[in-house]
Amino acid sequence: MSLPSETDLRALAESAARACGVDLSAAAGEHVGLSPINGLPVASLAWSTPDQVAAAVARAATAYDEWRLVPAPVRGGVVRRFGELLREHLDDLATLVTIEVGKITSEARGEVQEMVDICDYAVGLSRQLFGRTMTSERPAHRLMETWHPLGVVGVISAFNFPVAVWSWNTAIALVCGDPVVWKPSEQAPLCALASAALLSRALDEAGFSPDISQVVLGDATVGLTMVDDPAVALVSATGSTRMGREVGPRVAARFGRSLLELGGNNAAIVAPSADLDLTTRGIVFAAAGTAGQRCTSMRRVIAHTSVVDAVTDRVAAAYAKLPIGSPLEPGTLVGPLVNERAHSSYAAAVSAAQESGGELVVGGERVLDAEAAGAYYVRPTVVRMKEQSEVVHTETFAPLLYVMAYDDLDEAIALNNAVPQGLSSSIFTQDQAEAELFMSAAGSDCGIVNVNIGTSGAEIGGAFGGEKETGGGRESGSDAWRAYMRRATNTVNYSGDLPLAQGVTFDV
Repeated sequence: MSLPSETDLRALAESAARACGVDLSAAAGEHVGLSPINGLPVASLAWSTPDQVAAAVARAATAYDEWRLVPAPVRGGVVRRFGELLREHLDDLATLVTIEVGKITSEARGEVQEMVDICDYAVGLSRQLFGRTMTSERPAHRLMETWHPLGVVGVISAFNFPVAVWSWNTAIALVCGDPVVWKPSEQAPLCALASAALLSRALDEAGFSPDISQVVLGDATVGLTMVDDPAVALVSATGSTRMGREVGPRVAARFGRSLLELGGNNAAIVAPSADLDLTTRGIVFAAAGTAGQRCTSMRRVIAHTSVVDAVTDRVAAAYAKLPIGSPLEPGTLVGPLVNERAHSSYAAAVSAAQESGGELVVGGERVLDAEAAGAYYVRPTVVRMKEQSEVVHTETFAPLLYVMAYDDLDEAIALNNAVPQGLSSSIFTQDQAEAELFMSAAGSDCGIVNVNIGTSGAEIGGAFGGEKETGGGRESGSDAWRAYMRRATNTVNYSGDLPLAQGVTFDV
C-alpha cells in the first residue's frame, strides 16, 4: 500500500481548507505542520504571540457584554446555522482530520458528525436552561435559582479529537451566552481554522461579532497564557494528566473554573457468560480503533480464567488481519501513530511489559517504515500479563492491550479500579446481577460504565468525563451545561412583612 506524496497531501489539505473558507496563504508562517500519514509537511502557519492571545481574550470579554444579553434561543439559532454548515462541509473537515491526525475516513467523518450532533443538542438546550423553584420556609416567599452566562471560555483541545471536543464545549458555551477562545493542538491547526471559519460565517450571517469565537495557534506557552488570564472564566482543557496537573492549579490560583478531561486507562471485564463473538468485536474496535489514540481506548482486558485463553486467541487472530496503512485508502482500519514521540512511548511500553513478565502475543513491531521514515505505523499489540504491574498502570497512547486473568468478580472490579485513571470501563456478561454490581457503588469507579459494549464510542447525550486522574470534568450532554453558567439563588418576598430565616428575630 503506497503513501501519498507531500505534493498530493498538501493539495488535498489546501482544497479542503479553501472549501471551508480558509485562505492558507493569508495564515502562512514559519511553523511547519507534519502529517502522520507520511511524516511530511502539510502547511506552514503563523503561531500566536502571548500579546495576541491576551488581545483575543480581551476582545472576547468585550463581546461577552453583548452576547450574554442575546436571548438563549437566538443564540441557539446561530448554533443551528453552524450545524447546517458542518453538514455541508462534513467531508472537507473530515479530510483535514485524516490528514492532520491520521484517522481513517469513517472515524474522521464520525468525528465531524459528533459536531453536527452536539449542535442539534445545543439548539434544543437553548430553550431548556432550567432553574428550580424550591419551597421557602418563610410564608409568602418564593425561593428559586436562575442560571446566567459565565464569561469567556478558553478551550484547549488535544490532537486525537481535533474538532469534536471543541464543538462539545463551543456549542454548549454559545447557547449559554459565553464567547470561546480556542487553543487547538499544534498537530491540527488546519482543522481548527476550518472549523472556526464555518462558525464565523454563521455568526456573520446572524449579525454578531466575530470575537464571539476565536482561535489562537501555538504550543503549550500559548495555552498557558490563556490559562493565566483572569478574564477567562472557565478553562476547559483536554489532554494528558501531566498537562492537567499544570493547568488545574494555575486556574485555581486565580479562582477561575477549570473543566479537565485527562488520561484514561480503560478496562473491559470479560465474564464466563460473555458472548465471545460480541466481546471480540467490542475489544478490537475499542483497543485498535484510532490506532489506540482515544482517551477512551481500551488498554486492559480482565478476563475470567475460564475464558481468558479463548479471548486472547480471538483478539490476536483479529489483530493479525487488521489492514494497516494510509487512512486515506479504502479498507484501512488502522492508521498511523501521531508522531515519533508516540512511537517511542509505545516501543518502551512493549519492552517494559515483557521485562515485567508479560508475554507478547501479537504485534509489537513497526510496519511500513521503509516506505515512510517519518511516519509511524505499528501492528496492534496484545501482551498477556501475569499481574497488573507498573507499566499497566501507565496510559500508553497506542494500540497496546494488556490481558489479565481473574477468578471472581470482586477481584476483577478491584483490578479495574486499581489504576490512577477513571475514565471509561465495561463488562461483557449475560448475567444481569454481574452487570448491576459493576454499575453500582461497589462496582466500577469510572465516569463511564458500560455493559456489553467497549469502552469507546460515547454518545453526545450523556455527560462525558471521568474521575481520579481523569480530572472530574463533564462535557457534552446531560447537565454538563451547568459548568458554562453561573447560578444565582433568588428569594422573593411578597408578604409585606420581613420574617427572617431560621426563626431569627432582629427588631429595630
